[in-house]
Amino acid sequence: MLRVEGLQANYGRAQVLFDVRLDVGPGELVTLLGRNGMGKTTTIRAIMGLVSRRSRGIEFEHHAIGDWTPEAIARQGVGLVPEGRQIFSTLTVEENLIATAANRLGRTNAWTLTEIYRLFPRLQERRRQMGNTLSGGEQQMLAIGRALMTNPLLLILDEATEGLAPVIRGEIWNCISVLKSRGQSILIVDRNLHVLKRIADRHYVIEKGRTVWSGNAADMERDADAVHRYVGI
Repeated sequence: MLRVEGLQANYGRAQVLFDVRLDVGPGELVTLLGRNGMGKTTTIRAIMGLVSRRSRGIEFEHHAIGDWTPEAIARQGVGLVPEGRQIFSTLTVEENLIATAANRLGRTNAWTLTEIYRLFPRLQERRRQMGNTLSGGEQQMLAIGRALMTNPLLLILDEATEGLAPVIRGEIWNCISVLKSRGQSILIVDRNLHVLKRIADRHYVIEKGRTVWSGNAADMERDADAVHRYVGI
């Protein structure tokens, strides 16, 4: 579904990514791991066309998207839950969800308000509240719901549970497990390895803008010392 080869990216004149590679197949949950500042968020932003990038190839659903705009990439079926959530603070919860609602690819079993509220009952309880009155965990639920309302083929979550209380993290992980069971393709950045090792199909580790390790849960157990050295948790 998504294939990235030799990804390079810059912020102005400063090169941040040098050689990132990863793949996400249909129905897979794939992680992007690494210490802070190693290029994980920049990789996500580069895939979405939000930073200047160079690559031998970024392909999504057999389309070369390396020079596409963020809008075109989103319309092709990539949904982003960005770091910091970036919800519309002056809209209500329900307005946030409606604002992005679309089913451009004609997906069956499309996400609707009813389905989002079933996934996150707390959002239904707060559907008339303004976005900036929600807790951090509720805002993350809203950011995920907003992305799902675009009915993406691939859902990308950057720092999925960062800074959230343990009980809220549990709700988010339950949600992600439900999405995976529904066949949703997911690329996720997070630091909760004990959960990710259980639910993810494959892992990629980035160090200083390069992919330095990849493998499944069994590989991670076998290479535990190397992974710990790169990830630091």
